Amino acid sequence: MGDRSGYTASNPQIGTVMARALEIGDRFIGDDEPCFVIAEIGHNHGGNLDTCKQMFRAAAECGADAVKLQKRDNRTLFTRQMYESVYNSENAYAPTYGEHREKLEFGLHEYRELQELARELGILFFATAFDAPSADFLEALDMPCYKIASGDLTNTPLLRHVAGFGKPMLISTGGAHMEDVQRAYDVVAPINPHICIMQCTAAYPPRHEELNLRVIETYRRAFPDTVIGFSSHDNGIAMPLIAYMLGARIIEKHFTLDRTWKGTDQAFSLERPGLRRMVRDLARARAALGDGLKRPFESERPPLHKMAKKLVAAADLPRGHILRPGDIAIRSPNDGTPPWRFDDFVGKPLSAPVAADENLSEENVRLG
Repeated sequence: MGDRSGYTASNPQIGTVMARALEIGDRFIGDDEPCFVIAEIGHNHGGNLDTCKQMFRAAAECGADAVKLQKRDNRTLFTRQMYESVYNSENAYAPTYGEHREKLEFGLHEYRELQELARELGILFFATAFDAPSADFLEALDMPCYKIASGDLTNTPLLRHVAGFGKPMLISTGGAHMEDVQRAYDVVAPINPHICIMQCTAAYPPRHEELNLRVIETYRRAFPDTVIGFSSHDNGIAMPLIAYMLGARIIEKHFTLDRTWKGTDQAFSLERPGLRRMVRDLARARAALGDGLKRPFESERPPLHKMAKKLVAAADLPRGHILRPGDIAIRSPNDGTPPWRFDDFVGKPLSAPVAADENLSEENVRLG
């Protein structure tokens, strides 16, 4: 991970906040830390535990830091009318919307099996809590953090409830005005400062013109002590890299094993090759940023030996000759006096005879 000296002491199960940093499980997140990548499985498992386990394994193999599901208490979450409404979608698992959602929901047994698998794989596992009963269900399982969906950004009772657990909260902000984001922050922060604000566009998928990635910079200015993230519903892997460069340090991307499977999220989810490349490229981006100190690298020496140049005699010249501009040639390889010293040699006498192409240096030119 990174140097831990910059973090305040805390319960590792709760999290650490200092200078735009966050701790989730054994992962440290901050401007100088590796990007934290979440493979959002949601309900792409189709309600099948074995499929979900395969997705956990695949996400871990691809290098994701965490896998995430969604937890709903459907009977209390939806009105009776919505729960019992006819659901004719091609993605339906049941004839009514409520029954459809129940088919996709995992219970205590499944969650415990998935927790054990995640421990074996060395990957973090958590979920989005869509309501207070779901939040309590997840807290009883000691989840390392919580996701708040964009639809609950204005649900201040749920925000307060989850904040009371003291665990890190990743808050998505799709469909919001800045005042909605500020309100949510003001509700949560006094109770629980372990927050990540996630730029998000709540369309599935959104047009690229709607991603508004510069909001990441807006959030960094507005919340200077808070980790900023990006919840990406777009197709492809390029936008998370741009988000990282703008300052996002948590990236959430929907994940599946097969985009042709039934489900509204499948089509814009990454499959294994895409997730693997995104994780790889985010790591490369962090490494490529460097430390900002301009200096040569050892790998540059061989190419620049051939490409860069030196000062040499343009022709055979006798001792005592006063060098004129035309007497000095600039040629490769780069194993002599650099051309930026050209003016230092003009008008100076040779202290020894030189042959054409011979290096001009303080050994054969009297510069003093």
